[in-house]
Amino acid sequence: MKNLVFATGNSHKLQEVQGLFKEGFALSCLKDVNITEEIPETADNLVDNALQKAWYVYKKCGIPCFADDTGLEVEALNGAPGVYSARYAGEQKDSRLNMLLLLKNMTGKENRNARFRTIIAYIDENAQEHIFEGEIRGKIIENMAGENGFGYDPIFVPEGYDKTFAQLSSETKNKISHRARAMEKFLSYINSK
Repeated sequence: MKNLVFATGNSHKLQEVQGLFKEGFALSCLKDVNITEEIPETADNLVDNALQKAWYVYKKCGIPCFADDTGLEVEALNGAPGVYSARYAGEQKDSRLNMLLLLKNMTGKENRNARFRTIIAYIDENAQEHIFEGEIRGKIIENMAGENGFGYDPIFVPEGYDKTFAQLSSETKNKISHRARAMEKFLSYINSK
């Protein structure tokens, strides 16, 4: 059994990621390793933010750890909200307010292209860093649609689909999402060890 800590307190993320692991892994979250404080996220890019979180947890508990950072990058907004996706509308990290601000900022913009990017930073048992990236391209719609998912899911339609992430089933999203693609690379790596 491989013990791994996922550096998240987000129960949605934990559920989503647990469904991607095969047998042989014991996955813990921050609460399981007694980390209850806010983990610093002060970098100005997704890679450094993910590394900062992974190192913080690894140094606290000494167990191989992975952390992710995800951003929605909108072409018409020069890549915003990007690394600030969770707190786009303020430090309260309110998904609805974030979406409303994004939709307001997209008013009158013809280019609706966007992409979700997830970076996974993994610190292994030898304190070595590994980076895995996943992305999915799509479009920002004009009004929220759907009840599933979290974050910006109700306004993002992935390429090849006519429904938002929030309208797709969890199973479908878990197969095609940016996080799933990054996790696939990560799992392929750790399964080969």
